[in-house]
Amino acid sequence: MQRHFRFIMVALAALFVIGCQKSDKGQYWQGYVEADYTYVASPLAGRLQDLAVQRGERVSKGQVLFGLERVIEKQAQNEAIQLLDQAREKLADLQKGARPSEISAIKASLAKAQSYLDLSILNYKRKQELYRKNSLPKAQLDQARSLYNSDKAQVAELEAQLETARLGGREDQVKAAESEVKALEAKLAEASWNFGQKIQKAGDAGVVFDTLYTKGELVQAGRPVVVLLTPENLKVRFFVPQADLASLRLGQTVFLSCDGCPQGLKANISFISPEAEYTPPVIYSRHSRDKLVFMAEAKPAAKEALDLHPGQPMEVMLKQNQAVE
Repeated sequence: MQRHFRFIMVALAALFVIGCQKSDKGQYWQGYVEADYTYVASPLAGRLQDLAVQRGERVSKGQVLFGLERVIEKQAQNEAIQLLDQAREKLADLQKGARPSEISAIKASLAKAQSYLDLSILNYKRKQELYRKNSLPKAQLDQARSLYNSDKAQVAELEAQLETARLGGREDQVKAAESEVKALEAKLAEASWNFGQKIQKAGDAGVVFDTLYTKGELVQAGRPVVVLLTPENLKVRFFVPQADLASLRLGQTVFLSCDGCPQGLKANISFISPEAEYTPPVIYSRHSRDKLVFMAEAKPAAKEALDLHPGQPMEVMLKQNQAVE
């Protein structure tokens, strides 16, 4: 966003008339300092709890500018943390399987069943031998075979239980728990972001141009609280007659002069308007070409821009020794 000083439009008329001027030290163009302001706002609404800066104060990158009340956001963050911890514990419980005591109980039952199976195997083999010698009725052999099969099935069942206990929860249960953890992680990230957005910091070093709210006022979402002026967003806007336009190019270094400015102040041309403007009065005739001017902009280095002020008159030259006194 950009704030224009009201007097600029009045000054433009004079600048257009002046156009390119000459002094005893050479040729120069008239211009002024322009700025693009940074309007710092929170995407969330809230009451202004802390205004940490004041107009005219220089701030560094990352410095806190203001803070809104964030009690609700803190509660949401704490709730999200609690739910995520519970979901992670549930997932870990499913992944690690049954408790050691449960596994030990299954092992004990399996050992007991295996001993019964070993005994039933011996008994079944002995009765098979007796049956072949016609020393045992078939009914007793059938009974021994039935006991053997029963003990064998019991051992197989307990072995399956032990394997399942070691594997943990079913695959579908684990996947569901993993999905729940991911969803709650996203919810926590959102809650943490909302909590952090209630405190706004300077994205770059600069000067506080204005503060738009006072402590205790309710700030709507997206409404700026602090207006910041950063050196990177300062530029010198000047006007070049058509005859001088060929001497300029993007990226070219120009020299600046103003009342109270240090010697050797430089800037690089960042924009040359593709459209011409007429100095008033606007008379479209064969002789109006000498009144054509083109707007151009040059950006000084951030370190040098700190001493410039929006609206400040400037003189722009191609050579340093053309400084106007």
